[in-house]
Amino acid sequence: MNKLEREILAILEEDSRTDAAQIAVMLGEDEARVREAVRAMEKRGTIVKYTAIANLDEEEDECVEALIEVKIAPRGGSGFDGVAEEIACHEEVKTLYLMSGAYDLLVIVEASSIKSVSRFVSECISTFDCVLSTATHFILKKYKIEGALTVGRDKKRRLPVQA
Repeated sequence: MNKLEREILAILEEDSRTDAAQIAVMLGEDEARVREAVRAMEKRGTIVKYTAIANLDEEEDECVEALIEVKIAPRGGSGFDGVAEEIACHEEVKTLYLMSGAYDLLVIVEASSIKSVSRFVSECISTFDCVLSTATHFILKKYKIEGALTVGRDKKRRLPVQA
């Protein structure tokens, strides 16, 4: 990845709504060059998805999120990847990482209730013959999501305007 691509990614990670014309101005680059760099990163899979960060703690939503640590004995032939691919196919799974440390996989799930998460762990994850143990942690409150603060600031405060 070259310097221009890194700079473009930094801007898009801060606000994915920033268009090529705005990025070009911010970086002092040609708009066509910025568009081509973005297209190239999309094609290579460097840019996977454009998304919004939602703070649903402020809503009356009944969604439950949990982190599930999974310790597995890697399968012959496919190792960790085979198990991870099977777990990733489930609709409840929002994020899945291979980790170092006491557990091998970190699975972030979203479901309608604590009971649904529990059922997912007991009826899905624990049924794999290679799963040695799991630890489930429910998310109670989010203070920061993807670098954006969600609490601790006066949301109704107006930004200062300078003349």
